[in-house]
Amino acid sequence: MEKKEYLKTPVAHIDIKSFNTVDIIDAMKGMSFSARDLAQAADIYDRMLKDEDCSIILTIAGSTSAAGCMQVYADLVRHNMVDVLVATGATIVDMDFFEALGFRHYQGSPHVDDRTLRKLYIDRIYDTFINEEDLQICDKTIKEIADALPPGTYSSREFIREMGKFLARRAAKQDSLVQVAHANDVPIFCPAFSDSSAGFGLVLHQHERPEKHVSIDAVKDFRELTMVKVKAQTTGLLIIGGGVPKNFAQDTVICAELLGFDAPMHKYAVQITVADVRDGACSSSTLKEATSWGKVDMACEQMVFAEATTALPLLASYAYHKGNWKKRKKRQFAKMF
Repeated sequence: MEKKEYLKTPVAHIDIKSFNTVDIIDAMKGMSFSARDLAQAADIYDRMLKDEDCSIILTIAGSTSAAGCMQVYADLVRHNMVDVLVATGATIVDMDFFEALGFRHYQGSPHVDDRTLRKLYIDRIYDTFINEEDLQICDKTIKEIADALPPGTYSSREFIREMGKFLARRAAKQDSLVQVAHANDVPIFCPAFSDSSAGFGLVLHQHERPEKHVSIDAVKDFRELTMVKVKAQTTGLLIIGGGVPKNFAQDTVICAELLGFDAPMHKYAVQITVADVRDGACSSSTLKEATSWGKVDMACEQMVFAEATTALPLLASYAYHKGNWKKRKKRQFAKMF
């Protein structure tokens, strides 16, 4: 098969506005197992939106954006349903920014010869294909953005803001998450920013400018996100996956205390994950466990053990169609900086 035969069916991103899951989620409240867990999680998220004092932090790990949830995240920002994002670099750069440049992810299959894919310069995420040549253009675009900035140390939030400015001028696809977040003053933090296409672009940038260059300071990210928590006070977490973004957002409570600020535990928390709780890893550690660390109030939390591309659209559509986001004030935390 030729390369074009592998890259012929683009992934279609689901639109939570086009269907209403209120009735099915309400029906699931009377069920058991994962159905009731999801219904309770949807109800908690809706309570976050109804709570006038609650600021919502969305954390994203994994490849849900590449798999078709990219528009979900942009819609949550566009409709004032989240106030802060913490994500992996891959989510923000290799997936969202990548498509904003005009490239696509493609439906594929896990039952392929990966050696053949390598020869064709096709990267695979389970059953999703990416054109490596397009991804390298993304790398070089990050370099272009870095080349245009004054040398110095930036938080990932600052650099992603520059990516949003770039897309405002030159996006091939409008309304990406990065662009919508920039337009709505919603800050995006990527504590492991270099673990992505951004890392390759910044290495190219620094290789050409060994003395004066842009670098990313993850500690500055931590301090900035902690100050957001201090200002917000009452917060809710919507956690997709787990990993670094989850722990980074939770740790702001501890960091605020260390700095001498009064910042309560996260009042609400929902996590959608497939991770097994028995291995003690960050991705799978339960929200109740986080209570022992002083991070999450266990009075209003829900774990949903499900693959996020199946559960997230149902939860998000429920909250969207309940309509409580319409009454929320915009936090615009990016204006803090």
